[in-house]
Amino acid sequence: MAQNKNALIRYRTIDKCLQNSYRQWTLEDLIEACSEALYEYEGKDMNVSRRTVQLDIQMMRSDKLGYNAPIVVYDKKYYRYEDPDFSITDIPLNESDMQVLTETVEMLKQFKDFSLFNELGGIIQRLEDKIYTEKTHQPSIIHLDKNDRLKGLEHLDTLYQAILKRLVLRLQYKSFNASESAMMTFHPFILKEFNNRWFLVGKTASNEKVITLALDRIISIDYDLKQDHINEPFNGDEYYKNTVGVTVMDGKFVNRVVLKIDRSNAPYVITKPLHLSQKIIEEFKDGSVIVELFVHHNYELERLILGFGDSIQVLNPSSLRRRIQEKFQNGVDLYKSQLDRSNAVAAARKLEKNGYSVLNDIYTRKEIRRIGKILHNYFAQNDEQTFGKRKLLKDLPDLKKELLNRNIQEVVKAIDHKAFLTKAIYFDKPETNNWYVTWHQDIPINVTEKIPMDGYNGWTNKNGINSVCPPEEVLKSIFSIRIHLDTTNAQNGALKVIPGSHSKRFTDAERESITQNVNSIIVDVTEGGIQLMKPLLLHASSKAQNQKRRRVIHLEFCSLELPGKLDWLEREIIK
Repeated sequence: MAQNKNALIRYRTIDKCLQNSYRQWTLEDLIEACSEALYEYEGKDMNVSRRTVQLDIQMMRSDKLGYNAPIVVYDKKYYRYEDPDFSITDIPLNESDMQVLTETVEMLKQFKDFSLFNELGGIIQRLEDKIYTEKTHQPSIIHLDKNDRLKGLEHLDTLYQAILKRLVLRLQYKSFNASESAMMTFHPFILKEFNNRWFLVGKTASNEKVITLALDRIISIDYDLKQDHINEPFNGDEYYKNTVGVTVMDGKFVNRVVLKIDRSNAPYVITKPLHLSQKIIEEFKDGSVIVELFVHHNYELERLILGFGDSIQVLNPSSLRRRIQEKFQNGVDLYKSQLDRSNAVAAARKLEKNGYSVLNDIYTRKEIRRIGKILHNYFAQNDEQTFGKRKLLKDLPDLKKELLNRNIQEVVKAIDHKAFLTKAIYFDKPETNNWYVTWHQDIPINVTEKIPMDGYNGWTNKNGINSVCPPEEVLKSIFSIRIHLDTTNAQNGALKVIPGSHSKRFTDAERESITQNVNSIIVDVTEGGIQLMKPLLLHASSKAQNQKRRRVIHLEFCSLELPGKLDWLEREIIK
């Protein structure tokens, strides 16, 4: 407990004792009473010295704390109040106290726009609650929503004074999107609070737009006394009248937002409107309602709507409706794509047994879009064919973090925890090209050098890629992961496979006999799913009946090193 708190407890204890005129109080009695009071609060023995209580009495007698307590000694031994009705808890506020409170109230009035200071009556209630807590040592009756770990609150007073005195600031600021902080000259207008976070609103120059800075992103503050403040009129009520939150857009982007709220949440929205412009335009017998708002479509509006989950539906505008629908779909994707370790292990076992397996929902639609964007930008800038693009991760390094996500890493570890990536190829089959591949086994591997060795036959293909045919012991340790950026099925050229055919390398005659006499399986894979496959698995692509675009990224992995000077053409470690 802080020392000033200990002193306050002693003052109150001495005051309580001296109010009891039916007992004679010696200095030893007061020492014992103070020790017991501190033990009650602290839960442990507190040795209060004789000197400490003597100084406490002297302090209470003085006007340093405003007490001026009339403590007298009689019979040279006992202490009492000369005025039997006196108590330090009944002392009226002096002029200095009134001045401090007046200034504080005036300051609080400046914050009338903040949810934290909506009504002065609320502040008085909280002050009364604090006094109650101190007197009774009971838990607080009023519990405020606050974040004690929020950064930037230490800047509040400095910024308030700068706004009050119209001072120009030099701020060191680092936004969430910036890699480094930057210095800026800033003319502050107001402080804004939203959702327990504080913001500084102002301009960098007179001809610039009003911008909003988060206090938790301010690194340092200094005054620029050489510049005059812009000192232009700014009305916070007018500025934020069409805004939920702090992201203000141009006035022409104000939307008529129409929302339908179900019956369970309608009372909450009616009693606490989502925005000042909210109006009820239709009520239904089941208790649900339709309301309209006139607001900007910003990030905070989306967060507000999403916070209601499936209890709210956007009816208008269509752009906001599509955006919220997309957000919900992305959220569902996050849950669906959370690969369980047991599923990865089961897929690895099936791969070992049948030579293939499928895992859907490995990538979210959001991840697929990012991958597609990287590929599109690359091929738009480079004159290369999109079919059979090799050295994919070498030429497009940004793809690595997107492709090798947590799910893929989990799958690779379940199959072979020592495996590393040895090949990355991109296949793009457009709608106009309905080619298909006949039955075969994936035998060649790509290497950095072509050197004849025992068990290895090599050649160089038309793209200058060195390839060799390794022995079966190498092929059996290889596995591939085919990432499907589009849904693949029988109508769209999905692979046909013969389960269990990955045991050995077949001759042409054996391959023809097997494929003609053994039933094959068509492997469907949804967008964002993967197909695991062993290279010796007999497979072919089916003829597309309703050709749509089919993009596949083929990744190969192995844990074996190649002999001599041979090395894998692509080598990426899976962390």
